[in-house]
Amino acid sequence: MNKFQLEQTKAFKLANELKHGSRARTGVADEAKVDRREQRKLDQAKGLVPFACKLDEKLVQQLKERAAAHEGGMTEVLAELLVAAGLQR
Repeated sequence: MNKFQLEQTKAFKLANELKHGSRARTGVADEAKVDRREQRKLDQAKGLVPFACKLDEKLVQQLKERAAAHEGGMTEVLAELLVAAGLQR
């Protein structure tokens, strides 16, 4: 990798960080940022599997509101609702 490619890669990383927002904007500047690859490894270690589905817009908004108030986020909210609906962990 030559110097130009190295600088170009740095610029792409910076642009990506700016596009997706920074830690200062979300108010968690002290918290360590975990990239997608690390997060995927952490999720696999917990036994979590990605699961996608299509839901009604109003239902999604309600889920987002619950997840914002819940410490575990969207994953924990959905898990609790599914368990309460009669599905077992």
